[in-house]
Amino acid sequence: MDLHQLYVFTKVVEHKSFSKAADDIFLSQSTVSSHIQALENMLNENLFDRVGRESVLTPSGERLYHWASKLLLLKDEALLDLNNNKKDLKGVIRVGASSVPGQFILPDMIKEFREDYPQVTFHITESPSKDIADKVLHGTVDIGIIGEKLENERLQYTPLMKEKLVVITSSRMNLEGAVTIEEIIKYPIIMRNANSGTNTFIKTYLKSKCVPKTDLNVVAYTDSGQSLIQLVKKDIGIGIISEIAAMEYSMNSDFKIYPIDDFMEERYFYLIYNKNKTLSMVSKLFINTYNSLKY
Repeated sequence: MDLHQLYVFTKVVEHKSFSKAADDIFLSQSTVSSHIQALENMLNENLFDRVGRESVLTPSGERLYHWASKLLLLKDEALLDLNNNKKDLKGVIRVGASSVPGQFILPDMIKEFREDYPQVTFHITESPSKDIADKVLHGTVDIGIIGEKLENERLQYTPLMKEKLVVITSSRMNLEGAVTIEEIIKYPIIMRNANSGTNTFIKTYLKSKCVPKTDLNVVAYTDSGQSLIQLVKKDIGIGIISEIAAMEYSMNSDFKIYPIDDFMEERYFYLIYNKNKTLSMVSKLFINTYNSLKY
């Protein structure tokens, strides 16, 4: 059984698409199809069923994916042991990140990791926290970095960094000291969309103050932190964002930052992975590098 064919097979499984797998590993779609057909001929089994636009595993395909993942991981471990030179280790890590860690935490992690493993390539997807957790569960990405802890027994969480939320306003607005909930509900506000970790944390704050979310005068929802900043700078409304993001943005942006009164709870950003999925050697090394609070 050819290990390269197994590698191609695992990529089709992970992408649920021959064409997407081909793009990922820089092969033509016809070459990918030839590899899968060769495996099916050798095993005398169909490995995929076509369901709509997706390629879905047959029961035989599921069993092969289980063993293929283990064999490819064993190959990586053997090469690392025999070469004893981690700078030769190659591979791809698919990381999904929510907006704040994707912009302000992940770049430093990648830079640090590539100093030890310079031939590892990263494929990065940015989505809200809940969407990233779903991608980790379904194997679309290997690792997630998010700002919300979603209960699921298959997800393993490692805290990376803790932080708090702050209020931001345009430079033309003057507030005194920490902003109270009474002030927050008085002003128009720009909010992140529902699936973001920041939005969930704001709901926690409102609940602690017995304030229904409907009391907020929300004038706009956005997926983009940068869009939120621009709306605040135009004095369309105030915003509540990550302190990390606020400090980074404030270096080049003209807005003001205020603490939130009586909101001492800190949130964590987490590295997450699916405990039931066999990960590649490089993905496991990345996880082990950040298996404790570092930043």
